Amino acid sequence: MRDKRLGVAVWIKHARMAKNLRKFGSIHYISKRLNYVSMYVDAAEIDEAIRVMERLPFVTRIERSHRHEIPVEYNNAKPDKAKEYDYKQEKNQLIALADSLMESARASNAEVGSVR
Repeated sequence: MRDKRLGVAVWIKHARMAKNLRKFGSIHYISKRLNYVSMYVDAAEIDEAIRVMERLPFVTRIERSHRHEIPVEYNNAKPDKAKEYDYKQEKNQLIALADSLMESARASNAEVGSVR
């Protein structure tokens, strides 16, 4: 299983120096225009990696990602009443359409049976 990784944005002086950051983690994206590197570092080693990266001469600043702190499960989410109403209305329309098709099929079968 893969270790937990945390995102880090490393602002650098020049994009050519981005390759030197590979030894600290896996590089996800390098922006040549804005001069930053988006990368993932192992959670267990992130403090030490940031401390070492801050001492590098081409690094201007480092920002940690807070994405792992954002909750992704919402317990008290309220259902949308408008969508719920639309689904009920659509269901009723489909049931009415199916009933009318069944009645027309029965009527056509009855006509075929009476013609014979």
